[in-house]
Amino acid sequence: MVDEPDLAVRKVKSAVRTVELLEYLAARPDRPVRLREISDALDMPRSSAHALLRTLVAQGWVRSDASGTLYGIGIRALLVGTSYLDSDPYLPLITPFLDDLRDQLDETFHLGRLDGTDIVYLATRESKQYTRTASRVGRRLPAYATALGKALLAKRFGADRDAHLPALKPLTANTIVDRDVLDDVLDDVRVRGYATDNEENTEGLRCFAAALRYCQPAQDAISASVPVDRLTPSREREIVEALRAMGDKVSRVVRPLANGDKWFAS
Repeated sequence: MVDEPDLAVRKVKSAVRTVELLEYLAARPDRPVRLREISDALDMPRSSAHALLRTLVAQGWVRSDASGTLYGIGIRALLVGTSYLDSDPYLPLITPFLDDLRDQLDETFHLGRLDGTDIVYLATRESKQYTRTASRVGRRLPAYATALGKALLAKRFGADRDAHLPALKPLTANTIVDRDVLDDVLDDVRVRGYATDNEENTEGLRCFAAALRYCQPAQDAISASVPVDRLTPSREREIVEALRAMGDKVSRVVRPLANGDKWFAS
């Protein structure tokens, strides 16, 4: 007979494996994966991975192809993600400001939130000058490789910053992978009040971001993504000034709610 403490440990371990599997699949939404790859990536016995996948497929959290050999994130994950967005008290207050920025400058603007070592994109307003093939909402990128992330990391120091920084790996040829260099960049960000990334996560795009200071330390930031082939120094100044001004407006509007809320309490 299995002792109750041992059973509890097994249940917790199973829950952790389930979360790790869902996060692994969510990180590659357009790249279905085979059982062997899942087992290797998560260091999980193939039999355990297969049993867990079958359960999650039956519940709609994971989908498989007709042959049952390729797996991807399922529709129930979308429903939970949508529920998160619907229940967030700040999004309805912030998104009108993104609309204003897009209408004013006709560039693509984002709202991102720091989650662990990543930035999660919560809202996007696309430029009318060009369109994407897929929505960025829900995507995750390493904070250190994004303007959004740098704007928020610059507000953190010591162990707090370390907790949001994994081993630095290149996403493009321009990604900063030297921690000392990154720390110097974050010092500059804190002084000037905005962050940039120069094709550090997506080739051909330069981004600018400002933290939203309605809680301390800041958890959210807004950014603009601009194709480098049509970015001029004067346009850069115009975008940065608009982001900083709008960031101040958002902070003043949202701060009364955030000050009375425990949403970001850690």
